[in-house]
Amino acid sequence: MNKILQIFKDPDLRRRIFFMFGILIVFRLTAAVPIPGVNIKQLEAFLSGNQLLGLLNIFSGGALDNLSIAMLGLGPYITGSIIMQLMTIVFPQLKEMYQEAGEAGRAKFNQYSRLLTVPLAVLQGYGLLTILSRQGVLGDIGFAGMATNIIIITGAALFLMWLGELISEYGIGNGVSIMIFAGIVAAVPSSIQQTLVNFDSSQIPVYVTFIILGIAVIAAVVVVTEGERPVPISYTKRVRGMRMYGGFSTYLPLRVNQAGVIPIIFALSILLFPQMFAGFLAASSNAFLQKIADVFLDFSQNLLLYGSAYFILVFFFTYFYTAVTFDPDNISDNLQKSGGFIPGIRPGRPTAEFLSHIINRITLAGALFLGLIAVLPFIVQAATGIVTLTIGGTALLIVVSVVLEFMKQLQGKLVMREYE
Repeated sequence: MNKILQIFKDPDLRRRIFFMFGILIVFRLTAAVPIPGVNIKQLEAFLSGNQLLGLLNIFSGGALDNLSIAMLGLGPYITGSIIMQLMTIVFPQLKEMYQEAGEAGRAKFNQYSRLLTVPLAVLQGYGLLTILSRQGVLGDIGFAGMATNIIIITGAALFLMWLGELISEYGIGNGVSIMIFAGIVAAVPSSIQQTLVNFDSSQIPVYVTFIILGIAVIAAVVVVTEGERPVPISYTKRVRGMRMYGGFSTYLPLRVNQAGVIPIIFALSILLFPQMFAGFLAASSNAFLQKIADVFLDFSQNLLLYGSAYFILVFFFTYFYTAVTFDPDNISDNLQKSGGFIPGIRPGRPTAEFLSHIINRITLAGALFLGLIAVLPFIVQAATGIVTLTIGGTALLIVVSVVLEFMKQLQGKLVMREYE
């Protein structure tokens, strides 16, 4: 209670929190505006049990339920960020810009991600609208109607990207993660209502199992997210003038889940592509292209293949994002410059190799955990046959991780205020 009072007593923190909530209200209002010409009955029939659109709904904050102008959500922006991150491996100039050029380099790198969002939003919008049109949700809208809708939803995707960046700059926490979190939480009341409507007393043991499983997942996410491997650091004594510096010990905390919730978001974004691509090919009159579209559609509907791909992508992106954000060579150089060293390890290259060895080992545990949590709902669905909770594990993981990260940032800002 005292901390809550401290937050609202601080003018800057109060302003940031109210600003964030204001942006989230705008986001939810945008998600409530439907595109023209929607057949609601066909939409409800199509959405029921569709794996892809359940995942897309996470990014759009439930905007697909009424086919909102924000139906793409933050998907195009996240995909653009993924492509730019992957390109740092291919182009050393981009890696140097992202990691070594400071704030100016990061700003330029993010600008490229924003520019890439535009063509991706157009492509994803066209693919999704084509799928919906073929299912009779939009009917025959024609070229003019298709072009108008693409412009509208592309503009909405860019607007959401801008809102997310406003939260990152003027609010608290990562704007993209906060908006995805808000979308998931906003869908909770309707999920509870749906569960109550379809309530079956014979399924009570299954519901209890889900609740216990949910609590266990929350506890596991908290433990892994907060888990860290402390690496001892000692500083040599140095004399400058009449003063002596250094001569103390501390530790470098290496988190088990260094990448946070980003691998899940990246993996979900990539998984949206096969059926989007199928939407393009299915519109073709070429029989060969239509067969390829059927292969993609079969993949997205095959629980085993889909779950396996999800696990592999989460595992890969955990290592990839950790490699991008954690640079052992840079940390080793900084330690050496400041007179720090790891006891028993020589400064320089041996320190970098030691840190790399440790981070690879603990990231393995984090990657396996994230992958298991990601596919856990698919395993539960295969065992129970209940489809409505398919994305529950992913949503739960995102919600818990975002809340923990938000609380850490809030705590950090409170500590900074105490020292000022």
